[in-house]
Amino acid sequence: MFSRKDLIRLMIPLIIEQILAVLVGMVDVVMVAKVGESAVSGVALVDSINILIIQLLSAMATGGAVVSAQFIGRKDEKRACMAANQLLLTTGIVSILVAGIALIGNKTILHLVFGQVEKEVMYNAKIYFYISAASYPFLAIYNSCAALYRSMGNSKVSMKTSIYMNIINVSGNAICIYLLKMGVEGVAIPTLVSRIFAGLFMLYIIRNPKNMIHVDKRLRLGFHPEIIKNILRIGIPNGLENSMFQFGKLMVQSLVSTLGTAATASFAIASNLATIEYLPGNALGLGLITVVGQCVGASEFGQAKSYIKKIVGVTYAIVAVVACSMAIFSPQIVHIYNLNAESSKIAVELMIVHSIAMIVWPLSFTLTHGLRAATDVKYPMVVSICSMWAFRIGLSYIFVLQFHMGVMGVWFAMFVDWTFRAIMFTIRFVSGKWIKQPI
Repeated sequence: MFSRKDLIRLMIPLIIEQILAVLVGMVDVVMVAKVGESAVSGVALVDSINILIIQLLSAMATGGAVVSAQFIGRKDEKRACMAANQLLLTTGIVSILVAGIALIGNKTILHLVFGQVEKEVMYNAKIYFYISAASYPFLAIYNSCAALYRSMGNSKVSMKTSIYMNIINVSGNAICIYLLKMGVEGVAIPTLVSRIFAGLFMLYIIRNPKNMIHVDKRLRLGFHPEIIKNILRIGIPNGLENSMFQFGKLMVQSLVSTLGTAATASFAIASNLATIEYLPGNALGLGLITVVGQCVGASEFGQAKSYIKKIVGVTYAIVAVVACSMAIFSPQIVHIYNLNAESSKIAVELMIVHSIAMIVWPLSFTLTHGLRAATDVKYPMVVSICSMWAFRIGLSYIFVLQFHMGVMGVWFAMFVDWTFRAIMFTIRFVSGKWIKQPI
């Protein structure tokens, strides 16, 4: 169903988009580092919450993308458009509710999760959280529309929009921080503005009736419970899995914050740099949803299995190059962040160990995109949640508090989590039990 040229046309823009997202995230941290380590720590703490929210909204978008892709696979464009309308309706309502909770409960949420951090770090976190929470509805619109374009096999649109969004973000950061001498708000405000632009722009162009999938031009979205149910059937387990994953990371982040500012800052930088190693698998995983979704919709299960093998294999090849490069040049890369000697040393050690552990990452994460696109969502959810609580969280506290391994103990607990996931998901894929009937 997909030629090599089709796959390249789909995957390359996704990789570019992921690279841009990661690089801009790094630029944000580098720029805010000019304000001081307390600002870096404050932004990093809030980003842990932001990522949890973003993952929740992305999970809903993924549910809509799978449903739409399967309708396209069976040549039912009318119901694919209905699914697009219901996706926007669902993510719009959810994102507004979440943004309201975040804005009203700002101080309470931060103190509940990060109550033990230093006063200056908390001050910066509160400012950053207020401003970034206002962007959630616009980010939800952007993610939903981008997912719909990907389900059509068109990833160029979201890539181009991402380029414009990142130009607004980076230039805004430069103006606010370097010219206007603003603090963390100098990073947060441009992010808000760029997300408003991206959300409204994507909403405007997805209304074009020339698209295979489009929403109603006057945004008369309607209400179709059956389609919403199918979106939620995929989105809720995926969202629960992602939310639990990020909640676990928040608990670990809270544990790290008790180790001091140096540990918090080095962990934040290492986590930020680690996203570079994840981006090939994340990008190819997004493409895998489109490919497998359309194959399953057309009942071409053999092709779906073949494409999963091929794309996971490509992920391994790219990850190997990226991880080796990161391990070799980590001292020079960490130096960009202007950390003190102690924080830099810890960050470099974390990156080298992380690069080695990436050998199991594609089977732990990229592979699951293929399973979910075939509507096999409950198994990955159960495995991921159990692994998160037993290994990433449980072992982190044991390694840090009992064995006094410091921030490196958190890293080792994460690697055990990856290994368990890789084993369980590989067994599931080989067994063939992931193959489901289309929606």
